[in-house]
Amino acid sequence: MDERVEALTEQEGWQAEGFAARVHYKGGDDYYSIEFYAPSECVVYWKVKGDGETAVPVGRDTVPGPLRDRIRQDLAQADVDPEIESQSL
Repeated sequence: MDERVEALTEQEGWQAEGFAARVHYKGGDDYYSIEFYAPSECVVYWKVKGDGETAVPVGRDTVPGPLRDRIRQDLAQADVDPEIESQSL
């Protein structure tokens, strides 16, 4: 497991899946799954449909600011450069 992924799993709600770490958040009536991919050093936001099984990737500009702030904070606490949160894919 990548050391950055391992460090993220020490943050509340994060789970490791190979070379990726994932966390789920609810904001209002919206559910999100956020993934950090260590090999490509990127963060991907997924909006989860009501069934909990279907997710679609969404652009950062559609994600609530407080959630993006929280992700950057989690990255920083895991010694991952929080600026990667804003990288375009």
